Amino acid sequence: MKLIEKDCTVFVEELASSRPVPGGGGAAALCGAIGTALGHMVGALTAGKKTYADAEPRIREMMSRCEILQRELLELVDLDAECFRPLSDAYRLPSETEEEKRVKKEKIEQCSKEACMVPLQIMEKCCEAIDLAGEFAEKGSRLAVSDAACGAAILEGALKAASLNIFINTKSLDDRIFADQMNEKTKEMLCIYTERAKKIFDQVAGQLNPELL
Repeated sequence: MKLIEKDCTVFVEELASSRPVPGGGGAAALCGAIGTALGHMVGALTAGKKTYADAEPRIREMMSRCEILQRELLELVDLDAECFRPLSDAYRLPSETEEEKRVKKEKIEQCSKEACMVPLQIMEKCCEAIDLAGEFAEKGSRLAVSDAACGAAILEGALKAASLNIFINTKSLDDRIFADQMNEKTKEMLCIYTERAKKIFDQVAGQLNPELL
């Protein structure tokens, strides 16, 4: 059974266990899907309302994109586990002889690179979803604006969580060109989108409680 097909209780219990998967990457992808879904909910509560008729075409476009992002992020929950298992297995390879050590080192290097790719995709999708959350906060129903900000806050957490799953793998790579490229992409997304998510949250929080301004 796929991880995303399990109920919430089972998933959380497995996350809390000593099993290598699901782990931080899968949790980040799931949180990203949840944050994206909150944006979609704002759209669902806005579409069809006369007050927001001018914004409806764009709202529906954003809802459609959210639906795609939600599915993709949920798929990445399982894909992250599939990519991490080979790395976990590589660390358990024998290393008694020089040849075994060489094979093990090469396998860890290869699997570590592959393990970076899913968290990178998670980050990219969370960045897009944060942009959408900002638009939902701006154009969506005022009665649901808090949900847009909740989505942005959750997506910021997912973004940060996914980044750590990249940094932990690039840290030990011998291929420093690859590592530096991955780190640079990761840091750029963190720099731009943690600030963007925070701005969405702060603006909405200020609207709801002016004392926070």
